[in-house]
Amino acid sequence: MMRNFLVILTFVFSSSSFVSAQMPGMMGARNGGGQNMNIGHFYGKAVDPKTGKGIEGVTVQLKGNKFDSVAKKMKEAILGTTITPANGDFSFDNLPVFGNFKLIMSSLGYKNLEKTISFGIKMPTDRSGANMQQLLGMADKDLGNIKLEEDATNLGNVTVTASSKPQFEMGIDRKIFNVDKNLMGSGQSATELMRNIPALNVDIDGNVTLRNAAPTLFIDGRPTTITLDQIPSDIIDRVELITNPSAKFDASGGNAGILNIVLKKNKKTGYNGGLRTGIDTRGRVNLGGDINLRQNKINFTGSGSYNQRKSLSDGITNRNNLLTTPSSIYNVQNSTNKGYFAFFRGGIDYFVDNRNTISITANYNKGQFNNDQTQKVDSTIKGILTSYNNINTQSTSNFENIGTQLSYKHNFEKNGHNISADYNYNNSKNNNESNIANRTYNLDGTAKGTPLLQKGLGNGNTINHTFQVDYENPLTEDSKFEAGGRGAIRDFSNILDQYRMNASTNVYELVPLISNRYKYNDQVYAAYSTYSFKVKKWSYQLGLRAESSNYNGTLLNAKGQDSASFKVNYPLSLFPSAFITYKINDKQDYQINYSRRVNRPNFFQLMPFPDYSDPQNINIGNAGLKPEFTNSFEMSWNNAYKKGSNFLATAFFKYSTNLITRYVYRDANALIPGDSAYFSTYINANEAFTYGLELTNKTPITKWWEMTASLNIFNSKINANVPGQDNLSQEQLSWFAKLNNTFKVAKGVSIQLSGDYMAKTVLPPSSGGGGGRGGGMMFGGGPQSGAQGYNLPRYGVDLAIRKDFTWKNGKTGVLTLSMNDIFRTQLFESYSESTFFNQTSQRRRDPQILRLNFSYRFGKFDATLFKRKNTKADQNGGMDMIQQ
Repeated sequence: MMRNFLVILTFVFSSSSFVSAQMPGMMGARNGGGQNMNIGHFYGKAVDPKTGKGIEGVTVQLKGNKFDSVAKKMKEAILGTTITPANGDFSFDNLPVFGNFKLIMSSLGYKNLEKTISFGIKMPTDRSGANMQQLLGMADKDLGNIKLEEDATNLGNVTVTASSKPQFEMGIDRKIFNVDKNLMGSGQSATELMRNIPALNVDIDGNVTLRNAAPTLFIDGRPTTITLDQIPSDIIDRVELITNPSAKFDASGGNAGILNIVLKKNKKTGYNGGLRTGIDTRGRVNLGGDINLRQNKINFTGSGSYNQRKSLSDGITNRNNLLTTPSSIYNVQNSTNKGYFAFFRGGIDYFVDNRNTISITANYNKGQFNNDQTQKVDSTIKGILTSYNNINTQSTSNFENIGTQLSYKHNFEKNGHNISADYNYNNSKNNNESNIANRTYNLDGTAKGTPLLQKGLGNGNTINHTFQVDYENPLTEDSKFEAGGRGAIRDFSNILDQYRMNASTNVYELVPLISNRYKYNDQVYAAYSTYSFKVKKWSYQLGLRAESSNYNGTLLNAKGQDSASFKVNYPLSLFPSAFITYKINDKQDYQINYSRRVNRPNFFQLMPFPDYSDPQNINIGNAGLKPEFTNSFEMSWNNAYKKGSNFLATAFFKYSTNLITRYVYRDANALIPGDSAYFSTYINANEAFTYGLELTNKTPITKWWEMTASLNIFNSKINANVPGQDNLSQEQLSWFAKLNNTFKVAKGVSIQLSGDYMAKTVLPPSSGGGGGRGGGMMFGGGPQSGAQGYNLPRYGVDLAIRKDFTWKNGKTGVLTLSMNDIFRTQLFESYSESTFFNQTSQRRRDPQILRLNFSYRFGKFDATLFKRKNTKADQNGGMDMIQQ
């Protein structure tokens, strides 16, 4: 017993200045086996002074003295940080039992609290076994209920909500929307969740636009090959909109900015997790679960989900061809899409010591969807109905994605001084098969000609490698220097073989002209640096990024051999950025920023060979395209004008040169000798302007009613010289609004009512590549690419009800009932026109779906499950107390 006591004292004193000053003789034992035997345990509860109930979301930090092996002396250090759960509990383990500690507690709406605590253990004069047991018992100390005093002024620059996190926040270069408790997204994909983000628009096909352009998708701060409809909404913690990225981020991506999806992950000591399930009125189920384990130097996070889908859509397209012999096509479509997607993610953080962390994360997702589409097409020539077509398309598509990230971070002695490096790998595969039966009939119902039977077989593969190094050094308390480098390599390949039934042999034969096989490789290399500093109430961040890229595209023949290729090398370009923030007071700040960005042409936009995958809309690239450059300016004002309220206003202006724009012309059709067809290609517009105003306000109307309202007003103008046609010029002032209401109708019961309205909007100037995707709409089916036009106004209302459960054992549950588009008003309509045609279309998808979801949370945050409490010191504790 005496030997054990001395070992414990040797370790305890080695972690305090008392040892080096008073007990030099015992320091020799410091490197012995007892050095990892910290046994102290503080725990308590943060409570509201009026109600006496626990406070969720309190940041609790514990400071104490630690021996710094680099400085060779004792220093005050953060021994642990945690955030309280719903019951207000907090806990810190593996602490030295001698000396004083500093406990710091802070939470929005409450005054900060700081107090000195200790275990009250003194060196015993009697070293008997009884006193030893008493010593061990004192090492487990309950701090009791700690009351936090309310502070109505302590709101910072964010909105306070009833949950532990504000609904939205404003960072120096991004807007942050915390969506982990959003009711409408439960049991769905990330696409549905994006409909509730104030600045985003989502169309009927799930395409997300930010300021009328498609943003670049990131997951956890890095590019990805995963799409939004492959990410379960339940694993998303927050959404970050980086509307004007600084020099630290890729300059590529045009003028739409970055949409960063941050997935849920925590590092609370102990274990916690959850299970969830749900079903909708179409009989589709969703299942999911997550688990987090944290003990000592290891943190493990894992999650998985399985979601079934059944999507029903219908649409009408009316197209008038303005040719020498006028004709029209009236197309009625109905589609049923069934399938599933599954997502699995796991990660391990290894805290080597308090300055070095190694992390590895991997994800795997796959899915399959079967689509059955019918079309009835009426053909009219010179105003006379001549025939009709029945077209049936059956297709099956599969996708699979594997991704991993390996990261390393080193913290230097100075707080905030660090360097990190990571490698990201993403491998995405897909394959599809489509069967199209096109039968033409006379008006009396008799067959006209031979049915056209087609089959498409395709597959594709995308591999992304990304290497990145970031360095951060706070030079002084008011200045910081950052620098880094990045290399991104992408390999893309695609095969689409189109077959047509030979009527005489009843055998499908390959049609090379409407098939395509290609691959490309692009490489982007960049380096950046930023310098941030403060002068009184002013904060500045100045940055510069240098970036260059190479592009190699190759067409393949039926044997997979190279048949034609092209190469583009883009020179080194510089991209400056500047952010200036003025802190008016504790509740208000003002920011102005600027950045320069680039959008380089993709494979389809560059490929100088016709793509006949869709015989009615033939695509051909332009190898002479130049990159488009955009200069972006923003001004933002953020005001937390009263408790629980926040107002954010942002004005933006973007000027683009060489904007990549699609246009349509008519030329000879190589598929049908003597006939002509529409060709879509690309040019660089002379210039484009985009400007607008975004307003978002969140405020409690009453104690039981909170409202978030947003209004976006924007205008886009494009000027382009089109070869052989009148100059292309488009301009449309538009706006959209969103309203989100949360009603607390009873204890643990809340209702969310949200709606959105989209005014008349100009069609986006460029929709990217196109072509080569297989199973094309032979008679049109949406806004015609390259045409001028607009989307008509639309609106919709969603409703959700939530019930929270808390059981005595600390477990919690949430039951959610929701319905989208409750009034069946979400009808997507558009009009487009060119020199050769005009077209109207309308589509509707999945209105009034009722979903029921339940989630169950469990866990313990004090790690007592994994240790032998008070009877034996934890052999794996160590002195390296990692921030949690």
